[in-house]
Amino acid sequence: MFELSLMQKIAVWTLPVLFAITVHEVAHGWVAKKLGDPTAQMMGRLTLNPFKHIDPVGTVVVPLLLLVLGGFIFGWAKPVPVTVQNLRRPKQDMAWVALAGPASNLLMAILWAIIAKIGYLLMTVVPFAGQPMIYMGVAGIFINGVLMILNLLPLPPLDGGRIATSVLPGPLSYKFSRIEPYGFIILLVLLATGILGELLGPLVNGFQRIMFSVIGI
Repeated sequence: MFELSLMQKIAVWTLPVLFAITVHEVAHGWVAKKLGDPTAQMMGRLTLNPFKHIDPVGTVVVPLLLLVLGGFIFGWAKPVPVTVQNLRRPKQDMAWVALAGPASNLLMAILWAIIAKIGYLLMTVVPFAGQPMIYMGVAGIFINGVLMILNLLPLPPLDGGRIATSVLPGPLSYKFSRIEPYGFIILLVLLATGILGELLGPLVNGFQRIMFSVIGI
């Protein structure tokens, strides 16, 4: 394995990042539809077409900038709209809608791990095919691990915050939900100060080790 150039890194990371963010959002909309809210479908967001979900800053600029700077890579897409009032049991069902995103990232990490394993097996036979599969598989495990763990943080508007809001008793749920307008600012401050990387780094590294161990790499 050799050190990748910037263009090679972009080529390796593009598909994993796009799929990780796109499928995450589609999962929210799909579960919401199953639980009674067709808003995402009506707005054409239940599609794997990444252009329907791309946020110019969160999907392109931020991940690319962090990749160039060698920092902690993460990003976001345009949130899939969910009309909570349409859900059959709004408070409880919102927890399942929120959980769907991180769950989809776990499944994608497993799929990328399988791709990395196939690439590993192909290395001795067709290295020109096996090596890119390993690089892309490892990138897929990493970005999906980051998105899964990041989104499980109990901070609105992250999925973990919405899950916490759904399971907390009424008065506590209301007070906790009032953090949401400031949640993104808090997240950016944590990122800029390096606290987010220090918090998530060990968890993501542990997740990657588990994935590698499971597939025998």
